[in-house]
Amino acid sequence: MAQNSDSGSRKLLGRLRETLAEAAEGQERLNRIVSLIATEMGTNVCSVYLFRDADTLELCATEGLKAESVHKTRMRLGEGLVGRVALRSRPVNTADAPAEPGFRFMPETGEEIYSAFMGVPIQRLGERLGVLVVQDKSARAYSEDDLYALEVVAMVLAEMTELGAFTGEGAALAAPHKRAVMLRGVTGQEGAAEGHVFLHEPRVIVTNPFADDAETERARLREAVDALRVSVDEMLSTAGSGDKDQTQVLEAYRMFANSKGWLRRMEQDIESGLSAEAAVEKEQSNARARMEQVGDAYLRERLADLDDLSNRLLRLLTGQGTDTGAEMPENPILIARNIGPGELLSYERTLSGIVLEEGSVGSHAAVVARALAIPLVINAKRITTEALNGDPILVDGDQGIVHLRPEESIQSAFRDKMAMQAKAQQRYASIRRVPATTVEGPTIALHMNAGLMADLPSLAGSGAEGVGLFRTELQFLVRNQMPKRGELAALYSRILDAAQGKRVAFRTLDIGSDKVLPFMNPLDEPNPALGWRAVRVGLDKPGVLGMQLQALIRAAHGRPLTVMFPFIAQFEEFLAARDHLYHQMERERKLGHPLPSKLDVGAMLETPSLAFAPRLFFEEADFISIGGNDLKQFFFAADRENERVRRRYDTLNTSFLTFIEQIVQRCAETRTPLSFCGEDAGRPVEAACFAAMGLRTLSMRPASIGPVKHLLRRTHLAKLREVIHAARDTGHQSVREPVMDWMRNQ
Repeated sequence: MAQNSDSGSRKLLGRLRETLAEAAEGQERLNRIVSLIATEMGTNVCSVYLFRDADTLELCATEGLKAESVHKTRMRLGEGLVGRVALRSRPVNTADAPAEPGFRFMPETGEEIYSAFMGVPIQRLGERLGVLVVQDKSARAYSEDDLYALEVVAMVLAEMTELGAFTGEGAALAAPHKRAVMLRGVTGQEGAAEGHVFLHEPRVIVTNPFADDAETERARLREAVDALRVSVDEMLSTAGSGDKDQTQVLEAYRMFANSKGWLRRMEQDIESGLSAEAAVEKEQSNARARMEQVGDAYLRERLADLDDLSNRLLRLLTGQGTDTGAEMPENPILIARNIGPGELLSYERTLSGIVLEEGSVGSHAAVVARALAIPLVINAKRITTEALNGDPILVDGDQGIVHLRPEESIQSAFRDKMAMQAKAQQRYASIRRVPATTVEGPTIALHMNAGLMADLPSLAGSGAEGVGLFRTELQFLVRNQMPKRGELAALYSRILDAAQGKRVAFRTLDIGSDKVLPFMNPLDEPNPALGWRAVRVGLDKPGVLGMQLQALIRAAHGRPLTVMFPFIAQFEEFLAARDHLYHQMERERKLGHPLPSKLDVGAMLETPSLAFAPRLFFEEADFISIGGNDLKQFFFAADRENERVRRRYDTLNTSFLTFIEQIVQRCAETRTPLSFCGEDAGRPVEAACFAAMGLRTLSMRPASIGPVKHLLRRTHLAKLREVIHAARDTGHQSVREPVMDWMRNQ
């Protein structure tokens, strides 16, 4: 293309626009487009490859290669030059294709006579759609102008693919956002839900990628950029000087918003024939592609800032996703890349399920989802690009699987599963008010975990005997500033009111590791799970700990109060934390405030070291609660945020059960009340094994109490203990298989 890149690409886009406007089926339209590009660029070959599935590209249209190879030639992601373009989301331009590393010769296409090769990715906001290729017999080097023109055309093809312009026969030409998709993620919160997609940040759809009038489009772009700059300045002024990290992010925003290079590139795209929206999206797609290739964390964050600004700019230009008033569908399933706890709580209890593209099992969103008992799947890759508002969706939180636009057979099987679960819940409801008394007599006390006021209605409905763990950090995580003592005291008082005299064990602030407060500077720790967290923060920041303890004492207002300190690793930490509480009790007494009628002070045993503390610790603690989630990850040295290792070790491992049994024995010697709190307590088989090891109190999510009680009431603990000991004595690594065999025979 010998002409200026702007005028050349503008002419090509003009012809492309005419071709797209002509009445034609999807395949015929693609055929016309490749013919047009080959003619306009003066090259022998033009081909379009689209993804048949996430790992396979299919030749869908060509001018110059053998026609019979269309829909038959396929290659894996990364295979050949076409696969390399798709994998790296970067162009390949070479005058001697066969000499390039990784070149793959496909004899069925007849391409052996072509030397020059130029391929560009067809992509849209991080979503790989395919590859656009031109080839020539001569060993020509395609110019920068040619490359730019092909990238502009690829941008338009991506938008038209999104709009379904090329649907037709063949899997790769199936209508986008129409076919059934199964995505495999990770369980964040168990449970099953059927509903309709509600996007936290709706996709911006560019309905017209062409510029009718370049001057008008430039003016629209500049007006939107000016508005964007004003909004960033307003955010900066609102942030003030209180939060250094937030200010740094907003300063990066301001730098990009005022970037002349960014604006110049978008204006050049408009000159080439793109609309303002398409120009923004083209640069955003390029930024996202670069982001995937960059290893440097700081640079990735800056590219993410640019990505976010591009989204804001697109919404300003299109009016989509700002105040569109999109109605929440029936049984909404929230879809988001990631979401903070405050944003999640703003939806209140309207959600049937949540699916996140990112996140972790210990993230704030997962903590809130568990508190609200909403099925959650995390790390569901591509969900935000695959899903559209209103799409039917099934969320299997038990398996970590999402079915988007499911086929009828999948829907039917899923509904059968939900019906079975509902029937089981009815069965559990019939034993709600009876104790969890095992076959030979011992009764297990079942308590519930909570973290929100909204959890407390479950106390009566679930049959829980009390709250074995109330996570107080959620009230801190959902705020942008430190809550006031009076606010916390009022909240804790309402919680005790709602408990109606049942025991509530308040765990003091457990922050750090994966729970970083929005108003505290995150620490760059190499291993935060082993770092400055929980009681360590409280002891180092006595003002925060003291304020929370004052709020708890005032909330009790003469009623019994139970306080437990998290992540105690040694006896001295427990004594220091308890002294803080005693000091606040004395302070409140002097101020004339009523003191709790009874005070129980306990510790969470989450580190193996505390299990070997001096006997005096077990004598001094009013109670001990095993924090199973943390204890297990430290016992096996397996990070519970690392999917490669977190499922590697079974809770019913003989070593772990032996360790639990030793803790039970130490507490029995000093008659110290002991409970087990964590996800495993809510799994019936694990709960029965813990009870067989001697635990008499378990704390779990409310929905687990029915299934656990149902199994415990049919279990003979002494016989189960014999099965466990026999398996251990014969060298079993895990007792799960012999235990399951025994239970089936019962």
